[in-house]
Amino acid sequence: MADGIQFERRGVPAAVVCTDAFSSSAGAMARLQGLPEYRYVVTEHPLSSLAPAQVGERAARILPEVVAVLSGRR
Repeated sequence: MADGIQFERRGVPAAVVCTDAFSSSAGAMARLQGLPEYRYVVTEHPLSSLAPAQVGERAARILPEVVAVLSGRR
């Protein structure tokens, strides 16, 4: 979250993705960084134990949200 916010502050669009297990922490970090309304994408936990094909499926599911965040439509 902090990295995404720093990119945005430097004018570089960013789409932060975190799992639902870390959504509360992500929101807290956004508030700590002074951007409580910072938009980020949440996906199901876990990711690290998924096979590559499963990660691809997960990425395909959240892609529309990532695009919306990057384009400012969300």
